[in-house]
Amino acid sequence: MLQPGQNAPQFALPDADMEMFELDSLRGRQHAVLFFYPRDDSPLCTLEAIDFSDHEDDFNRLGCAVVGVSRDDFLRHSDFRDKHGLSIRLLSDENGEVCRKYGVCKIREKEGHRKLCVVHATFIIDRRGIIRHVFYDISPKGHVAEVFQRVKDLAKEPEGSGKTLCKSKKIPSSH
Repeated sequence: MLQPGQNAPQFALPDADMEMFELDSLRGRQHAVLFFYPRDDSPLCTLEAIDFSDHEDDFNRLGCAVVGVSRDDFLRHSDFRDKHGLSIRLLSDENGEVCRKYGVCKIREKEGHRKLCVVHATFIIDRRGIIRHVFYDISPKGHVAEVFQRVKDLAKEPEGSGKTLCKSKKIPSSH
C-alpha cells in the first residue's frame, strides 16, 4: 500500500472519450484527487462519482483536478458518464496496471475462479506529485466532504511546504 510522503506513481490512461490523461500533466500546476472504484454503475460507485461530480467546481476553485479510475473500458465509462451526467474525468485501466501500482487490487476467488478486483480508495496528491493523504476501503457517504476538507487545508499551505503529511486512513466499508 502507498503511504503519504511517497511519490505518486506516474501513468497515462485513456478516458471515456479515448483521450489520454497523464498524471504528470498536473505536476506544478494542480493538486489531484485520484479515486479508484470497482466498476461503473454499481450503487456505491455511482454515488461516489456523482458526489465528486457535484463538487468538481469546488475542487477546481482550490486548484485541484478530480479523476476516477476503474478497470472498465472507455465505452462503459462513456455510457456511465452520460447516464448520470458526470463531469469528472473517468480513466480506463483495463489491464489493472495502474491499480496494482497504487495497491488498490485484491484477488477474489469465487467458484474456483480468481478475479482481480479494485477496492474503493482515494489519493490526494499535491502539485509536486507527492501523495499527501490516502483513504483505503472507503464508504462513499461523507467521503467527498472529507476529501474536500483535506484539499482545502492543502490549498492553504505555503507552496512547497510539504507539511502535515497525514497517515493513511482506513474507513470501514459499508458493502
